[in-house]
Amino acid sequence: MLLHFFVPILLILQSHFSNGEVFTALIDMEKLVTTEFEIVRHLENYIQAEEEKLNRMRAFLKEYESMYNEAITDVTKYLANPINAYLIVKRLTADWREVENVMSENLGTAYIQNLTLQREVLHFPTDEDLSGAAVALMRLQDTYELDTHALAKGELLGKKYARQLTAGDCYELGRQSYNSGDHYHTVLWMAEAMNNYYGEKKPTISLPEILDYLSFSTFKQGNVRQALQLTNQLLKLVPYHQRALGNKQYFENIIRNEGLSRQRGETGHVGNVVPISDEPFSTSSLKLTKPSSYNAFERKNYEILCRGVKLMKPKVEARLRCRYFTNNNNPYLILGPIKEEEAYLNPRLVVYHDVISDREIETVKQLAQPRLKRATVQNSVTGELEPANYRISKSAWLKSEEDKHIDTVVKRIGVITGLDMNTAEDLQVVNYGIGGHYDPHFDYARKEEVNAFASLGTGNRIATWLFHVSSTSTLTLPFWFVYWFSEGRF
Repeated sequence: MLLHFFVPILLILQSHFSNGEVFTALIDMEKLVTTEFEIVRHLENYIQAEEEKLNRMRAFLKEYESMYNEAITDVTKYLANPINAYLIVKRLTADWREVENVMSENLGTAYIQNLTLQREVLHFPTDEDLSGAAVALMRLQDTYELDTHALAKGELLGKKYARQLTAGDCYELGRQSYNSGDHYHTVLWMAEAMNNYYGEKKPTISLPEILDYLSFSTFKQGNVRQALQLTNQLLKLVPYHQRALGNKQYFENIIRNEGLSRQRGETGHVGNVVPISDEPFSTSSLKLTKPSSYNAFERKNYEILCRGVKLMKPKVEARLRCRYFTNNNNPYLILGPIKEEEAYLNPRLVVYHDVISDREIETVKQLAQPRLKRATVQNSVTGELEPANYRISKSAWLKSEEDKHIDTVVKRIGVITGLDMNTAEDLQVVNYGIGGHYDPHFDYARKEEVNAFASLGTGNRIATWLFHVSSTSTLTLPFWFVYWFSEGRF
């Protein structure tokens, strides 16, 4: 940046003193004092800018160190919290781009180039990861009916788990929602961003940026008057905002036409449009519509069950029993019966407690971890496996002959269930990420899926065994181990 200051000055000196005789006349030397003053002024500005950049870098460093120190004490527990998981992805995507911009000013370029070369080694998340983290957080928000304001304060289900989201953090959630066409969550999070903006001593996002998204998404949710109110607020801050000017005219036309229709229908003449309210913006006064689901009834029950609410009728629940189970006095279970809990009778669903040891769990996790890949689903039309946004996890497959612990677990399941393990599929290990989930689905193939498991050569699935090995109490479920049994003998 020094060259940017000195080159113009040298050009001026050349133009005025092309003969090189500055020293020969004091009057000409006096002119250099003015030049030197300009140099001092520019250098002071440059140094101040560099100091400001260093202060900004120190602030970034302090923030990243703070988050790292929080995470390093217990990485699994830290990342099991969806807010922490979202924030760390955001810090390494959207926020990191801001760091890069600051570093790229002069000396920072070399460091950025070095980091760019190491991106794969350092496992930088992508923009897709940021979008996924944001969508996951909002999925949890809907499923568990979490209050937006409480989430922004770092509260989950009434407990403070994470740091408070800044206006910029909320804005990014709103922006990700907007990019995916989800105006419902855009309104919620942009409104929260605006709420936090007014409480920040040093704003983390500009108010016009918030209002730009919030106004249009409010309109897309059918709240035209509030959208116009927000647009007017934006134009007070940025009078020549082209998109806002166009939206203002469009919103006013809609309101005017509504007024004309109403007036003509009631009185037969044209009246004035009702003025826009100057009340502070609040989502509580809006009619917000959630994005449509593929099956509203099924989705509602699915989310209720996820929240731990029972849908079972009392008469049905009264018939459920718990017992020590020996599977018809199987020799392996007589001295060590299994704790069996009936969860449902038709179809039969039971829970077996304490059937896998910590050592066996760790063995499975260690073997599976390097093989984990994005989980797929089978396309009902083509039969091909493909990723889907309704199955957010990574999975790996393990064979019983790979380790004695896996072989022991396989045999134990066979003893408990009485099913032939020769027709069971390999053990699938599933690791769920931020807000990971699998929408309601069938494990077995339906009539129209005639070739679903043709490659296995063992027929359709008849039973599923799940190990839930998560020790966390937050909303994320890190690990499941799954066995599927195909048509075989009992």
